Amino acid sequence: MLDLLYVAREPFSRGEEFKAQSREEMEGAFIGFCRGGLEGYASALTDKPWLLDKSRGWSVHDAFLDAFYPNPKIVCMIRDPLDILCSMERNFRKAGLRDPGMVNHSEMLNTSLEKRLDHWVVSPPVGLAMERLQETLCQGIDQQMLFIRYGDLCANPRLELERFYSYLGLPYCANHDFNHVEQITVEDDEVYGVFGDHQIRHNVAPQASQALEVFGPGLCDWIRERYGWFYERFGID
Repeated sequence: MLDLLYVAREPFSRGEEFKAQSREEMEGAFIGFCRGGLEGYASALTDKPWLLDKSRGWSVHDAFLDAFYPNPKIVCMIRDPLDILCSMERNFRKAGLRDPGMVNHSEMLNTSLEKRLDHWVVSPPVGLAMERLQETLCQGIDQQMLFIRYGDLCANPRLELERFYSYLGLPYCANHDFNHVEQITVEDDEVYGVFGDHQIRHNVAPQASQALEVFGPGLCDWIRERYGWFYERFGID
């Protein structure tokens, strides 16, 4: 949803048709356009009163969102960068017959684990998401957000969901069964190549990290050092 609305910002800001008219009127009209687009998009998908849009970019574009949808609720799930990057490497290794689309042997591009890590930390989706998160912290936007640590959610899902409902100003729903989680959203993982993996586990339970086994101690230390700001802010060991 963010991409649909944000792309309209450039022609509104620079289009001669808008510049030639009253700025106040045009800004009011654009606010109506954005809010109407958001609400129309949501109402066409569901008749439920709440809709979660999972774009990773909302927080860093908080000022844009707040201009037409004041005081938005933004929730961010965070996970140890070691485990995020470990997941990327494990999916790369499981590619089998499929081309991951990131290696060029003749140019020695991403042909080693170290090179792949260098690539992932400066490119989407991991690099961009982490940069946006750091920018969110730098601007102080995090003070209005709810952060849920992945490990905490797996270890104590009830407590974390109570925090979630409280942040939204809603009563807790007692119907959650953390041992029988139904997958109600479906995505075509073919779009994401070998890195697409949107199948959920049907029980909520802690998962042991495999980062040390995959990366070794040296690369684990390198990742921790690169994202020192993350570990300091969120207290993930």
